[in-house]
Amino acid sequence: MTLTLDVQQSAAREWFETLRNRICAEFEAIEREAGSDASFEYLAWDRTDHDGSPGGGGVRGVMKGRIFEKVGVNVSTVGGAFNPDFAQTIHGAADDPSFFATGISLVAHMANPHVPAVHMNTRFLATTKRWFGGGADLNPPIVYDEDSEEFHARLRAACAPYGPDVYERYRQWADDYFWIPHRQVHRGVGGIFYDHLECENDTMFDRNFAFTREVGEAFLDIFPKIVRKRMGQAFTEAEKQAQRIWRGRYAEFNLVYDRGTTFGLKTGGNVDAILMSLPPEVVWE
Repeated sequence: MTLTLDVQQSAAREWFETLRNRICAEFEAIEREAGSDASFEYLAWDRTDHDGSPGGGGVRGVMKGRIFEKVGVNVSTVGGAFNPDFAQTIHGAADDPSFFATGISLVAHMANPHVPAVHMNTRFLATTKRWFGGGADLNPPIVYDEDSEEFHARLRAACAPYGPDVYERYRQWADDYFWIPHRQVHRGVGGIFYDHLECENDTMFDRNFAFTREVGEAFLDIFPKIVRKRMGQAFTEAEKQAQRIWRGRYAEFNLVYDRGTTFGLKTGGNVDAILMSLPPEVVWE
């Protein structure tokens, strides 16, 4: 189903799709540098609303290569009405379950355990309120302080024009959110996380949309640099096994606590696209 979009919704959707194209091109370029011809495979999907009516859809993009053991970059633009029970849990939907959502979601699991896994998601939602949310976080099975500092420095620079305390607030939000209570560990070395950047008027929309675009640009700038720095390092089977064990923690978080996973499943999204965040090879010990 092709949804009828207003100016703000169209602008957000176009940005997320354009960012997807640029990220996928950069990741494929890294594969070429490694002598691999791996490319993204795309699968379009349609969504059915909870009452059976059509409600938009999206495109799942997945690549399995020499450097990117498994990377998914998804975009979706959906709308309709939340299930009444689920509506009670969503900002601005308690009295009116109608909604619209568009966004990009990315998870990369790397072949080399010295290269960090990464997650990035940004989105625009509309109920009786409108807002942006998202963030990016680094998930290394083998931690290099240098990489963590570079990743955070780039996100700090993205936040700087929007207030002196923005980065610290969103960094703390990420630390709080990406915590695995039953393991008493963080999912990775953090990043930023934000939500409910409301767009009550055009000025607020423009500001929060600009910030969300800057988060995407920051990710596209810094993560490929870290990949290129680490992807040629030799690794042992013990290090690979440590990566597989660490991936188990990542899978636990995404299946038990991740709000995006819950949102996708509760709104009738494509199951394979939603669960592309799960690693290709994992063990529990």
